[in-house]
Amino acid sequence: MADLKLRNVGKSYGEVEVLKDINLDISTGELIVFVGPSGCGKSTLLRMVAGLERISAGELEIDGMVVNDVPPSQRGIAMVFQSYALYPHMTVRDNMAFALKIAKMPKDEIDAAIARAARILQLEDYLDRLPKALSGGQRQRVAIGRSIVRDPKVYLFDEPLSNLDAALRVATRIEIAQLKESMPQSTMIYVTHDQVEAMTLASRIVVLANKGIAQVGTPLELYERPENEFVAQFIGSPAMNLLDGRIVETGAQTTIELATGNKAVSDIATDAAQIGRPVRVGVRPEDMHRDAGTPVFTGQVNFTELLGEVTQLYFDPQDGAQPVIAKLPGIVHGLRGQTVTLSADPSKVHLFADGQSLRA
Repeated sequence: MADLKLRNVGKSYGEVEVLKDINLDISTGELIVFVGPSGCGKSTLLRMVAGLERISAGELEIDGMVVNDVPPSQRGIAMVFQSYALYPHMTVRDNMAFALKIAKMPKDEIDAAIARAARILQLEDYLDRLPKALSGGQRQRVAIGRSIVRDPKVYLFDEPLSNLDAALRVATRIEIAQLKESMPQSTMIYVTHDQVEAMTLASRIVVLANKGIAQVGTPLELYERPENEFVAQFIGSPAMNLLDGRIVETGAQTTIELATGNKAVSDIATDAAQIGRPVRVGVRPEDMHRDAGTPVFTGQVNFTELLGEVTQLYFDPQDGAQPVIAKLPGIVHGLRGQTVTLSADPSKVHLFADGQSLRA
């Protein structure tokens, strides 16, 4: 398979700059997921790797070769689109074989490639069916199989599950994860807006925002150690709570006096020069508890959602601040309209100043 390197890659449409200074190394065997808000350029970046969009600035290397001006058909990539894009009059076998026939590959090699892909994707019983006789998940597997038979250097997935219903999305996501395990040397780039897909599939996640990369890291690195407020709130659902405050005690632990009147304690170390510095305290909803720990928030519960495995509490916003959400384990009755105090372990309390984490 192949390594990819993006060096100061940018994309502009006339005077409109969409992406700038994208620097990223992708190693053979990784499954890299691009995530970000709508319009951040994640699909555009994928299409630039594919050769379907011109690179306005910088260089793209695939397997050590600069491919900025190399046509898509010669880059050694295969792309799975959001729509299945199957030929409706062709069987599954013929859909998968089409590109190989165009390339004039010998029939025995075509048959072997189809057999291998069908075995990996569990499509052996469907090879003689037309696409209309398949479920949405099976059609997407055929689209993936069409890529596998080409044995590309890099697989590109552009939101391949977004057209599926919830149950099929879960099942197909698991199939893609199993596919990656069965092809450990395959390099894959996957675009999605779904955090669950990103967290469960990715070797590393690339979060895109403000025309560039906000952070790159493993799923747990982004969840546990976000480098900025954007990543802190983008990764995780519901989003991380952010509370305004100022530092009042420093050392191995930092104490923050919150605008809400509470004091929070964080394991992030600070020095005496930080005393009085305005900060934002970040605590994930699932890290807030009703126990005797260090209180970080007291408020009146405005609304509750009993979801079975968890109960979500929504608090009235105070002084124009964003609403606070807490996620308590299990089913908790009778809290709507009540005043509740929540605590958090200092190791779970994040600190941000000027939008950047103080942990670094």
